[in-house]
Amino acid sequence: MKEMIRQAQLMQRKMQETQEELKTKTVEASAGGGMVTIVCTGGQEFLSVKIDPSVVEAGDVEMIQDLVMAAANDALNKSRAMVEQEMSKITGGIKLPGLM
Repeated sequence: MKEMIRQAQLMQRKMQETQEELKTKTVEASAGGGMVTIVCTGGQEFLSVKIDPSVVEAGDVEMIQDLVMAAANDALNKSRAMVEQEMSKITGGIKLPGLM
C-alpha cells in the first residue's frame, strides 16, 4: 500500500512539473490562409494575435471577427491536444478526471 501511495505522489509531482513546463510551450494557429494568426501556450493563454493589414483595409469587421474566432478556437484545440499528449506520457494513456 505504501508503494502505491509513493507512486501516486511521484506521478502527481511529475504531472505538476509537466503542467508548469507546458505553460512555456506554444502552439500557433491561423485562419483565412494566414490572414489571422494566434499563438497560445499550453496553459491556454494567448500570447499574440497578428492580423494581416489587408484584412483591416478591407473594412469587413464581421470577417475579421470570424477569422479571429476561428484562429482562437484552433489555437485552444491545439493547446489542449498538446497538454493531453504530454499528460498521457505520464499516465500511460489513462484519462484521469480533471486533468485534461
